[in-house]
Amino acid sequence: MTLRMRRAIRAVVLDAGGRILLVRFEFPDRVVWACPGGGIEPDETEHATIRRELAEEAGLTNPEIGPCIWLREHVIPLFGGRWDGQVERFYLVRSDGAEPRPLLSAEQLRAEFVTDVRWWTPTEVAAAGDVFAPGRLPELVAALLRDEIPDPPIEVGV
Repeated sequence: MTLRMRRAIRAVVLDAGGRILLVRFEFPDRVVWACPGGGIEPDETEHATIRRELAEEAGLTNPEIGPCIWLREHVIPLFGGRWDGQVERFYLVRSDGAEPRPLLSAEQLRAEFVTDVRWWTPTEVAAAGDVFAPGRLPELVAALLRDEIPDPPIEVGV
């Protein structure tokens, strides 16, 4: 059987102070904080997906998109079983740290399981009891803040 894997792009958004922008996804069976992003639309480039998703989820327009740094594949039923999992590419994005102001309404965001978007300091991420995706997020962000930018991109796991 061939798995139906959704192709998605995520943005690892860092500001000059070392904070990371994360989105809270509230699914029926779990709550997880993850990098903003989502599925690639037909005929959409990866950079276009990043721009669209950052505008919709955080109000971040005209982002400075850097290299693809992380790769992630996870098999878990998505969107009522429409997909068997997701294959993600994460791009490094630099930001001025402006407060998130999503272009989508709260109702539109909730339809995509998004219930919050906020900046996190590395200390907050490391100390939080929340679930992050990828699970190694505190360690991965710490490496980025030490200017350890992977080239080629690394597999980060679930």
